[in-house]
This record gives sequence, structure tokens and C-alpha cells, in this order.
Amino acid sequence: MKFYNADKYRIGVIGGSGLYELPGVEVIDELTLDTSFGLPSSSVLLCKIHDREVCFLPRHGKKHTIAPHEINHRSNILTLRRLGVRWLICVTAVGSLREEIHPRDLVVPNQFFDRTSRPSQNTFFGEGIVAHVSLAQPYSENLRHILIQSAKEEGIRCHEAGTYVQMDGPAFSTRAESEFYRKMGFDIVGMTHAPEAKLAREAEIACAALAFATDYDCWKLEEEPVTTEAVIEHLQANIANAKRILFRAILKIPHEPNWPEHFALDKAIITPREKWTLSRIRILSPLLDRFG
Repeated sequence: MKFYNADKYRIGVIGGSGLYELPGVEVIDELTLDTSFGLPSSSVLLCKIHDREVCFLPRHGKKHTIAPHEINHRSNILTLRRLGVRWLICVTAVGSLREEIHPRDLVVPNQFFDRTSRPSQNTFFGEGIVAHVSLAQPYSENLRHILIQSAKEEGIRCHEAGTYVQMDGPAFSTRAESEFYRKMGFDIVGMTHAPEAKLAREAEIACAALAFATDYDCWKLEEEPVTTEAVIEHLQANIANAKRILFRAILKIPHEPNWPEHFALDKAIITPREKWTLSRIRILSPLLDRFG
């Protein structure tokens, strides 16, 4: 079944496994899909919130069994696209690189810097079809605005812009690395999100992030270096705030995908249509079907 041809376009949420536990959420189905890139992190929980269908996917698996460097981002994003997702909200935990970004603060980033070491796994293209999407503005401004507005309405302390830098993990930063990130002008650091934003753009999904600070990484000498115990404590409070924002934001997202991100491939594919291989068209059919 071609789930991506559904009559209703859906909203996707990537984050922790408990995000779907919202008041008034109706669970419709739990869907397990395979892709040519392998299995996604988990089955997708299809829910109804208000009048919208929302797909929840825990990036680390339901029981947090997948390390940051093990996440199959291509399968995760392609699975969501097959399910008709055209707007994606990524909820992620980050370390703060700025004094003014306190633990439990929200940052809605407007830029990212990818320092991961697996670039070939952060794109759908290659192997016969070449495409170069624009990432000058890597996030959907329309969706960012909705998230910022929703956070303000909930009274949550929100930084309306910032640059997210991604490291490989799974270990936390050294102090030298943390200081380097600060000197480079980055605002928050994480281990998971940049590939999601890249692949969402290639999949013509409007993407934005809710980045919640859990710690000051390890640059702040008067603070204890980041520990898993401290992260988990702040993480629980951040999840509660994320749920409040999501419930409001979902109401504001339009029903028709007509933002610029929904046409990101229009001028991005370099390879002539007649040179596309049938096998590659099948693999990327959710992305390429509209091109005939």
C-alpha cells in the first residue's frame, strides 16, 4: 500500500517514546514499515489529535536501545514520508553553549552545523540520481514561527534562534571540544538532529526542532560536567513542556502542504529523468513519484 498517497497529509513527531501520551490523544494504529535502507528505529504510532493525524517515532527506539551513532535516519524519514508526513517536529535534548541558555530552556534553532562522520548516510541521493537541495535556511520558517508562538502561549522560556552543532557521540564533549564549539559561535550541541533536518528537506517535509537544554555541556567550570543523571532529571521536565507545545502547535499547522520546503526537489535534481534507474526510482518512490 502506498501510505504516502493518503487523503490526509500527516504531521510527524520524532523524539522520546512518551511524547504521544497527551490528553485527548486517540491512538489509531501502530505501523511497522521496512525500507530499502533497513528498519526504522521503531514502529510508528499513528494518533489523532484534534482533527489531525500525527505519526510519532521514537528515534532511540521504544526502550532507548539505539545509541546516537546507530540511528537509521534515512529509514526513519523515508518511513514518515511513506506515511504521508509533510510537517515534522523534532524534539531533541541539547547541551547549552551559552550562559543565557539555561537548563530546561527551549531553543528553536534556525541553523545547524553538522560535524558527524557519516555524510553518505545523511542523504537519499547518489547511486545514479544526483540532487543538491538548498540548505541555506535549513528549517521551515513557517513551522518555526508556529513552535515559537505555541511556546510563548504556554509561558515557556524560549530562544527564538540559535545554531545547533552536532557531534557523533555517544560520549559527551571533552572540555576542549566544548570550548571550540563556543568559540565557533555555536549555541547548542547535540548528537542526533542534523541528519533529520537534512533528510527531511530532501523528502520535501517542512521541518523544525524543539531543542531543550539539559545541561551546560562541560565548558562552565563552576558547574559540574554533564552527567547522564543530570540530563535525565531535566529531560523529564522538558518532555512535559514539549507535550504542551505540541498540543498547541498541531492546531496551527495547515492542512495543505504548500510551503517552499514541500517543493524542495523542483530545482535540486541534476540527473536527467531518462537516466534514472528503475531500481532507484522504486527505492525513492515517495520522493520521486510526483515527477512522473
